[in-house]
Amino acid sequence: MKNCLITAAFLLFAWAAPGLASADEASGGDKSQVKAILVTGASTGIGRNIAETLAANGYFVYAGARKEKDLAALDAIENIQSVRLDVTVQDEIDAAVETVRKGGRGLYGLVNNAGVAILAPLIEVEEDELDFQFDVNIFGPYRITKAFAPLIIESKGRITTIGSIAGILSSPSAGPYSMSKHAIEAFTDSLAKEMQSFDVKVSVIEPGNYKSDIFKSLLQRMADNEKIAADSPFAEQFKRISEGSADRSQFKDPDEVSAAVMHALFADDPKLRYMVVPNEFEAQITITQAMREMVQLNEGQPYTYDREALIAIMDEVLAELEK
Repeated sequence: MKNCLITAAFLLFAWAAPGLASADEASGGDKSQVKAILVTGASTGIGRNIAETLAANGYFVYAGARKEKDLAALDAIENIQSVRLDVTVQDEIDAAVETVRKGGRGLYGLVNNAGVAILAPLIEVEEDELDFQFDVNIFGPYRITKAFAPLIIESKGRITTIGSIAGILSSPSAGPYSMSKHAIEAFTDSLAKEMQSFDVKVSVIEPGNYKSDIFKSLLQRMADNEKIAADSPFAEQFKRISEGSADRSQFKDPDEVSAAVMHALFADDPKLRYMVVPNEFEAQITITQAMREMVQLNEGQPYTYDREALIAIMDEVLAELEK
């Protein structure tokens, strides 16, 4: 409940304060006094919302994007400096590091947001499609985190990665995307332990369905991809997906995701995991699947715990979280 109240407070403040002074004005011109945050994939959707929320709260944002029009649009927002940044191109990553170093602000926070989605049956998806999925969603956060880690360690800052409830849930044709988000779970767990000795806190934000543009590029790739043959057992399923709408206007704006990012970056007691979903149904299916996997893991092994023992373990974990 405490974290929910804090998150709500951040959300209300972020959108009720459009008249804030610029980050440099608020600091009296001392750039080192303003916390700087890098957000990858900030051109649209969740990444854009995160960048705008941080900027509206007086933080300085280095906003990563690839296209010229997106870079220009980001530069027009107060407290935001665009950075040309494709998370699959090491030269651009290295140049972004230099841009941040020369900015004189240091770097307090990193938000690994850039991501893509590939939907296809696992026994038919082409390897180059998987390579593209993993290159952006797994190797992207790895490259960015590795490159900016010295700056984050120097400031004893925060690292936050945008995962997904798809890191827990899996469904037909969503295998490539879910595999990439499952990997982010392990990435977060290991990185959090490794960063403890540097006083750097690490979190993963796991959104459900919110308004974003991720399916626009997905459906375009699917339209260009004719590798699923007409005689494939998945042809009809693939056709339904490829003809689906990229319009996600029925979903909520991702303000709640940005509020969770704010908490992960600036709260004294950030959580390791933030599940952020727009309704109870998405929460229920995600938590149920996590518990289903626990029960399946426990079932029939030589040291199986009975129901009473499992409840005792659950109580111990809950007590840890309340400390």
